[in-house]
Amino acid sequence: MGSLVLLGEFGRAHGLKGEVRLKSFTAEPAAIATYGPLAASDGRSVVLTSVRQAPGGAPDLLIARVAGVTTREAAEALNRVRLSVARDKLGFPEEDEFFAADLIGLAAETPQGEALGTVVAVPDFGGGDLLEIAPARGPSALVPFTKAFVPAVDLGAGRVVVDAPDLFAPAGEPPPDADRG
Repeated sequence: MGSLVLLGEFGRAHGLKGEVRLKSFTAEPAAIATYGPLAASDGRSVVLTSVRQAPGGAPDLLIARVAGVTTREAAEALNRVRLSVARDKLGFPEEDEFFAADLIGLAAETPQGEALGTVVAVPDFGGGDLLEIAPARGPSALVPFTKAFVPAVDLGAGRVVVDAPDLFAPAGEPPPDADRG
């Protein structure tokens, strides 16, 4: 089936008739219902029969109906179940857009070609995408996934260029370009 790309995660039940909250990770939140059967993290195949915006105004939070789920108890059983789709069903992203799944595992290098580590996650805590880069030794660092900090992504070569020397300087040492100003 190929690699899977995470599209969303169920939350708590909504109401008494089997509806459930759903956090969508797709660019257009309601588009999650258009991918057909989704692979659930508990091993099931899930079909979303309808989705609508959840109350509260968060655009990525939906209320979903799931085929075969008609009771609150069945909806509660979906809490924290993650939904994915096969990578090959997604096609290709637009220029300068990337699937998080394609970035994880890429080597991170300085603009001069020095190894910094490996991209291990692409979190978004509400302020935009970040790259979590794990160096060979020491704690990982979070870098804003913007052109200013990540000027180049080369999927073919399996690398990203990261221009954030302050984040990777060993403790007690000045960053490599401290006089950059």
